[in-house]
Amino acid sequence: MGPKKKKKSGGKKKVSKAEQLRLQKEEEERRRKEEEEARLQAQKEEAARLEKERIEQEQMEKLKAKDQERREAELAELHSLEQKFLSAQQWKTDYRAHAKWEHYLRCDGSPDPTVLQEINTFMSLWREDQNEDIQLVMEKGEQVLNLIEKLQFILSDTPPNEITEKETVQYQESILELQNLLHQKYNGATEHLLKTANMYEDSDTGNMQAVMKDKNVTFCIWANLKKKVRFKNHVFYDTQHGFDLPKSLAVSSVAVRILHTHYDHVSPLWLQCQSVPQLEVLDSKDLTQHSKDNVEEPEEEEKKAREEPNMPAEEETCSDGRKSAISLKEKSNSVAHINETEEETEKKSEILDITPQVQDPLVQEETNEKEEAITDENIVNLQQFVPVGGVYHIDVLHLPPQVKQLKDWSMVELLDSGLEAYPYPPEEAEDAMHPPIQITLRLSDNVMYFEDPVIARWDPAGQQWRTDGISNITYKTQEKSITFGMAAFYTIALLQDTHLNMPYQAWQLQPTGMDEALLVVTTVFATIQIQIKGNQCMLSSVVVEEKDVLSHITGKWISPIDLRTVLKKAGVNIFPGEYSHKYVSVNKKAPLAEVRAYQQMALIASAFAFAWSKWNLEAGQEQVVFKVSEHLKADSVKDWSLYMFDGQKAQKLKITETSEAFSEELEEDSEFHSTLYHMLKDAASKEAIDKVETASFLFVDGVYQLLLATRVLTYS
Repeated sequence: MGPKKKKKSGGKKKVSKAEQLRLQKEEEERRRKEEEEARLQAQKEEAARLEKERIEQEQMEKLKAKDQERREAELAELHSLEQKFLSAQQWKTDYRAHAKWEHYLRCDGSPDPTVLQEINTFMSLWREDQNEDIQLVMEKGEQVLNLIEKLQFILSDTPPNEITEKETVQYQESILELQNLLHQKYNGATEHLLKTANMYEDSDTGNMQAVMKDKNVTFCIWANLKKKVRFKNHVFYDTQHGFDLPKSLAVSSVAVRILHTHYDHVSPLWLQCQSVPQLEVLDSKDLTQHSKDNVEEPEEEEKKAREEPNMPAEEETCSDGRKSAISLKEKSNSVAHINETEEETEKKSEILDITPQVQDPLVQEETNEKEEAITDENIVNLQQFVPVGGVYHIDVLHLPPQVKQLKDWSMVELLDSGLEAYPYPPEEAEDAMHPPIQITLRLSDNVMYFEDPVIARWDPAGQQWRTDGISNITYKTQEKSITFGMAAFYTIALLQDTHLNMPYQAWQLQPTGMDEALLVVTTVFATIQIQIKGNQCMLSSVVVEEKDVLSHITGKWISPIDLRTVLKKAGVNIFPGEYSHKYVSVNKKAPLAEVRAYQQMALIASAFAFAWSKWNLEAGQEQVVFKVSEHLKADSVKDWSLYMFDGQKAQKLKITETSEAFSEELEEDSEFHSTLYHMLKDAASKEAIDKVETASFLFVDGVYQLLLATRVLTYS
């Protein structure tokens, strides 16, 4: 073997200390250079940013100055357009006076419900009328209901400055007296019918049963003539209402009445006569003065303008048998919700030019204390739930002595007590267990129940709806029937969440012709289309699960107030109330922005379409955001742009509905304007402006009333 080869050294060459110092120095130099370059770049960028901000600020100041220079002229021009609101108010006043005169000239025997002597004479004559035939009572009842509706309309529609407190109280008392008289007449007709029950015996059971109905009332009566246990249950086949009696009642001389009134004369009067928000039209001259004050003290003006006014209601209730006799100033369904001092209220009322209603903080505090005192979970909160589909008076009655035929004579024993309720459960055995009465009700096809209804009974002593005493509830959605047990015989109502259609998912308002428009409100459960023509509205359709419903109220031209009434009566509530903000998660908007937006939208609704924007929620309380497009032909494609308005300043936004984040940045080449009208006028066609200027004042007011009633900018 030869000698082994030496291995080559594979290690790295050792770097000298001097070399290390040189490399370290180069690295530090490179880092210092990079830091210096970064610092210079940052300084450059900061200088550019500051310069950009300075330029933008200068441009913004120029735009604001330009807006301020022309503000007075713009507000004066807006004031000229706003005369349409005043013209509408005057027209309504003249129309009410004319209608009163027309009624006087007709001399058709029907009373004027606003004239106390006439309405009292009408009621006195009917009380004295001994004819208690059920069909005649139902016919007369329709006339009574018309009188009540007229009074309710007057209370809801008449501005506070045109109706005195004395007149308000008089009309409310007349309503209550008419309601009570009507119910008394139905009791009298029931007694009259039961006296001849043996003349209407059913051939199968030997008992008496009858059903009478019209558009206002369904009257079901059953008399237990044979008193046999096997006939303890009964179904009225015309209505599908039915009952199953306990054995003790099945062998007693009793009658069962199910009187379904398609109206609600049981709930407190304030619930029956809710009015739309009473915020008067803003005067641009006053607005001009506010703008001048705003230049001097902008922060103070903004703070005052963004706060909400307080419009409390006053109510006094005393027991009057079946229901309360109420003397109150009408509960305002206004956009005001919060409590504040009298001084704050007055200040805000001046800013918003709000109709001065009952502005007494002490009364408001009492009302709030009354609300807080309701701690019993069985008491129904009528601000949160509302009776839908009328009221069911379910009674068990003593069967009166029957008519006996003696040759050509009809003889009957007369009792002084009149129609008498049969006690169940028996008063002498309160501690004993008594089986409940089972009731089945077939719900009306003219009412929408979007969720299982809440069953409540009327408590005459407490003047409230309660949910206790009701058990074993079964709701069949497809059959539209509900079965439940009652511990005693009660007056029953089916209640629905007042706000289940709020907040709205979307809304859109677009012109469809000369002085015509279409408002579409989309909720979780339904899509509601309302046509507007002049000062009238028509429910075009209500679509639920792709099916048209409530055909009985569509296609009829009525006033905005009547539309509100019929929709709520049908279970479709898209009209926020005074306390709705407590039960709906919404971003409350300052009245200054919201109300002026509705007014100016109405003024230009003849030529522009408006729609919901998701950015309205992001814009805060002080301003509203919505989509706008010029829209001159019904089938034209909309070119939407976003606008923001705070009541005193309008601007076009750069963002679109699909932008990633909200920004108040102005659209390029756009300016500020003091009004929405002038903001849109910048890019509008001459045809659009002509349409705005020639729009009917009744149409403008009709659009405004609907926007104010639905409050789409807050509740969507």
